[in-house]
This record gives sequence, structure tokens and C-alpha cells, in this order.
Amino acid sequence: MTSASEAVERYRGAEYERLFRAARRRLEKNGGSLDGPPVGVGNPDEAERKAIIGITGDYRDPGVKHMSVTLSELDAVVRAGTGLTLAALLETIGGPLRNRPREAARALAARGDALRPAKESPLYESAEWYREWLDEVSRDGTVSRLAGRSRTAGALARAARVLEFLEARTEGCLPVTLAELAAKITHHPKALDHPGTLSTLVLRALAMRAGVPAPGSAEERRDLWDRHEVVVDDLASRILVLNLPAEGEGLGEWLTGAARFGAPFQVTLHQLNTFPVVLRAPVVHVCENPAVLRRAAAELGPQCPPLVCTEGRPSTAFHRLAALAVEGGARLRYHGDFDWPGVDMAGVAARRHGAELWRMTAADYLAGLAHLGDLPEGDEHLRLSERAVPTPWDPALAEAMRERGSAVYEESVADSLLADLRG
Repeated sequence: MTSASEAVERYRGAEYERLFRAARRRLEKNGGSLDGPPVGVGNPDEAERKAIIGITGDYRDPGVKHMSVTLSELDAVVRAGTGLTLAALLETIGGPLRNRPREAARALAARGDALRPAKESPLYESAEWYREWLDEVSRDGTVSRLAGRSRTAGALARAARVLEFLEARTEGCLPVTLAELAAKITHHPKALDHPGTLSTLVLRALAMRAGVPAPGSAEERRDLWDRHEVVVDDLASRILVLNLPAEGEGLGEWLTGAARFGAPFQVTLHQLNTFPVVLRAPVVHVCENPAVLRRAAAELGPQCPPLVCTEGRPSTAFHRLAALAVEGGARLRYHGDFDWPGVDMAGVAARRHGAELWRMTAADYLAGLAHLGDLPEGDEHLRLSERAVPTPWDPALAEAMRERGSAVYEESVADSLLADLRG
């Protein structure tokens, strides 16, 4: 007489492997129910054919294409031979059975718990970019991954608090360091460091808010934080200066000395924070591209009026220096690229610092285009591809740029800028 343990061992045979694998899939899928259609084996070999005949009692000829058995039949045979239920036998020979419906319900509940605090944020009602961000991280599996791990389950709620804090800040407020922001929201100064989960979530949202691609490099991450008045590194946030004398020990002395020789000088946010200065220039010109400042230094030297260069998107160091110049009575004159990011940055300088837009009219744009001449076929780097930006100081400028569809970069109009600086 075959013992129960011997019967269990018999069911470990290769002839039962595919049948039991199909039974396991069905039980895991339906939560352990024996109801439903039969499970089967396609193109069974001779051993499998005989094994299934032994279970069902139904003879099938050799070469049969498919054989099947209901789970209730299989369960009854297993109970009679081993004293175990089908589910217990499958766990004995193959490990625990999953309950996929219960897992799916738990995962759905966990997703809801992870999303709920973010959806309860006031930004969900007021900010389209915020809703788009939540929709994207829900669709691409991010929320499911976060909810599935206890360590990251609350990351969306923390990200929402960071975004609420940044959204509530008004343009022109003092910047905050990344460590200060992290400590304020999470009580841990390194919580927003890359490549952490919280940092990734927040930067994806801020990229949507700014209408730019998600950052892929350290420089892009730093620029995106800087755009939202968050300083990652006060040594990396800098501004290029030419002939801007200043009062004050340390930095003031260095700026004054550099101006005496007409030498470009790199000023960091760390220096501005460490060495207070007073600026007394009546007019400070601002350009976007270092090639313009380089030409001014080479051609005008110490005779060039005060000129600063943002080197692309204005950093926190630029905004700090610009504010100091305006406090000292300076009038800012800003020029940038004639592309959509360039006119956007010009608008920010005008709103935030009261800057005059220097040669940034539709007429200046069209003159720059005329200077460039006909664009070579396929010269895509001059094509305007980003979303259009309004130019309230001269609405005709945005209209002309949309109509022509071509960028005019600052280097190509440097002759007219240098002529103004000479004058």
C-alpha cells in the first residue's frame, strides 16, 4: 500500500510537472478557487498522457493534442492519495502559492494611500503642471514602486510639501540652500540630495513647472534648482563681471582691482555671502553669452562700462549681484538671445530687477536676422522649437519671432552691443 508521503513524492515526477504548473497559475490567479474551466497540457508526452488518464479515468489515444482536468477533480484525487488539498500539495512541492487578486487589491490600496496626500495638496486644484506630474508618475509605474516599499511609501507626500513651499515663494525672495530646504521639510539636510527618490520626484515636477525636459546631468539639476531659488552649491552659482568696482573688504577689493586692469572676474554666490559689498555704478549692462564680455574686455579693456554676463540662465549669484547694484542706484540694461528661453530670461530680469531691455525689440531682432542672411537648408540649431513666450515690453517681438521661426543669438549681434558700450 502506498503511503501518503510516497504519493507526495510520486507527484514530484516530471509527468505531473506541466499539469501542476498550470494548476498553480490558475489557483494563484483566482485566489485559490477550485471553480472554473479545466486546466490542461498541450501535446502531452506518453508519461503525461498516462498520468492524466490516471487522474481523470478517461482514456485518450496516443498522440492526443490536448488533455485537461478540472481543479476539483485534481483536488479530489490528490486528497485521496496524499491527504492533502491540491493547494497544500502544490505548496509542498513548489513553495507558497500567491494570491494575486489579494496582492492586486493591496497594491491598489497602497497606491491610493501614497497618492492621497499629494492629491489633497492645494496645488492639485491650482496648478496644471502639478496635476500633469502626478498623472505621469501614476502612469509610468513610479507610484506603484514607491507604494510597494515601506521606505519610500511617503515620498510623494514629502515631495508635495517641497513643491508647496517653493510655489508659495514670491519672485525676488531670498534663495534657500538645498540642505536648508531638505531640513525644513523632512528634518534631514541630505534628503534632497541626488540620486535620492525625493530629489528625483521634485525635479521631475519642477521641470514640468518650468516647461523643460527632466534634468539628466548635474549641471541641469543645479540649473533647475537655481531657477527656483534653491542653491545646490554656492561655489557653482556664479556671475562673470567686467569693470564693476565695489566697496568692501575682500570681494570689493578684488572687483575694484580687476576693474583697474579691465580683467574679467568670476564672482561666486559664496563670495557674495561671505564678503558684503556696495556697488555704486550708475549703469550696469548685462549680457547672456560670455563671448560678448570677452570681446568687450579685449576691445575696450578698462574703458568698458560695467558689464556682467549671466553665462546662460541667470543664477542666484546674478540675482544677488543685480539686487546689490539696484540698491546702490544702478540702472540695469539687459540683453540676451533672441530665442524663447532668452526672451523669457529677459522678462524675468525686467520684472524682478526693473531692468531695461537693451536692444531687445522686434526691430533689433529683424536687424539681426538680416545680418545673418538666408539660413542654410537644414540649419536646425537656429530654428525656434520651444513654446513661445510673450514679450510685453514689445509684443511685436514675439509676433516676429513666431512668424520668422529663427533664433538670433547674442554673438551675432555683438557689434551693435559693443558700439553701445563704446558710446
